[in-house]
Amino acid sequence: MPLRIALSQITTGPDPASNLALLRRETQRAAEAGARLVAFPEAAMACFGTRLGPIAEPLDGPWATEARQIAKDAGLVVVAGMFTPAPDGRVTNTLLATGPGVETSYDKIHLYDAFGFAESKTVAPGSEVVTFDLDGVRIGLATCYDVRFPELFRAHADAGAVLSLLPASWGAGPGKREQWELLTRARALDATVWLAAVGQADPAASGLTAATSAPTGIGHSALIGPDGTVRERLDAGPGLLVGEVDTEEVTAVRRTVSVLANRRLGVQP
Repeated sequence: MPLRIALSQITTGPDPASNLALLRRETQRAAEAGARLVAFPEAAMACFGTRLGPIAEPLDGPWATEARQIAKDAGLVVVAGMFTPAPDGRVTNTLLATGPGVETSYDKIHLYDAFGFAESKTVAPGSEVVTFDLDGVRIGLATCYDVRFPELFRAHADAGAVLSLLPASWGAGPGKREQWELLTRARALDATVWLAAVGQADPAASGLTAATSAPTGIGHSALIGPDGTVRERLDAGPGLLVGEVDTEEVTAVRRTVSVLANRRLGVQP
């Protein structure tokens, strides 16, 4: 059976408690739509432009504990971006994945040191490829700037994943929406996986004025098939995208376009 998932395109603010209330409301909407998983954007805990050190918490802290309760109450898996303390005094840009039968986390590997922004000043990079299983479907985790690095998504596929989740808080600017759309479709094709990309909504489309030059989102979340075609897409404003991931389609595409099997560079012995 296809896996029904939801992508919740929201605009988070600087207050983690208020954002948890938003996550609870949207998780309930996803459950009512029959989703088995709801993915929230990067920085769901607190938007970029917030001082991250004071709000960062460990994975057993109050914020993550409440996120677990939200998932438990709704009976589905929640994936949400948060910030955890790093040993060197910085924080880690972390995805928490939690819910019935699932408990894992991913630390963003590729940091956004581009377009005049230096994420690495305050954020320490992760190093581990992370996947988890839900209803027999293996799912890989990636975050925002990771989308510019095809090898991570191929690593998901090599680990058996047929779906990659990509929470993001994409930076605005000339050509950035076009890059988002191109890169997400390309990564689905590179690895012949479903790609579920969920971004922060554009603050302006939420009726908010961005008081920072930090990447606060442009919207345009999408569910992309393993053939690179967009199956569902949102506009700039807040919304809930619900779609189905058919694992058999991955098998069919990989049989037709065997890019993973035909690789000659970067293949693990």
